[in-house]
Amino acid sequence: MSTVASKSSAASGFKYGPLIAGWLIPGAGHLMQKKWIRGALLFVAIGSMFVLGVAMQGKLFTSAQGILDMLGLAGDLGSGLFYVVTRQLGLGADAIQVTTADYGTRFIVIAGLLNIIAAVDAHNLYIGRKR
Repeated sequence: MSTVASKSSAASGFKYGPLIAGWLIPGAGHLMQKKWIRGALLFVAIGSMFVLGVAMQGKLFTSAQGILDMLGLAGDLGSGLFYVVTRQLGLGADAIQVTTADYGTRFIVIAGLLNIIAAVDAHNLYIGRKR
């Protein structure tokens, strides 16, 4: 009976809060639902991947000239506020200049893609599609 009540209350309100919060800050969507360990692990994992990628002088995509740049930009934007803050601080390379930068670029893109998956997971938990 309580699961029916929780599903109906989640369905009646704004359903996308955990999705948006989870996209802006990794793990925040799970923290909103009191999933403390999962939220903290997501923040640490995604945040450390992003920071390591920037530390390796990975490229941050700013525009989409070709299909690969478009996919890289979509992955970078998945990092939410990490991407915005990094661009504002002028961190991240515009072009790859060292060998490790290619790995760093992949770390940044994968961190964004993992964050998107985590945000969708938080949304699915909130609407009751997943437990």
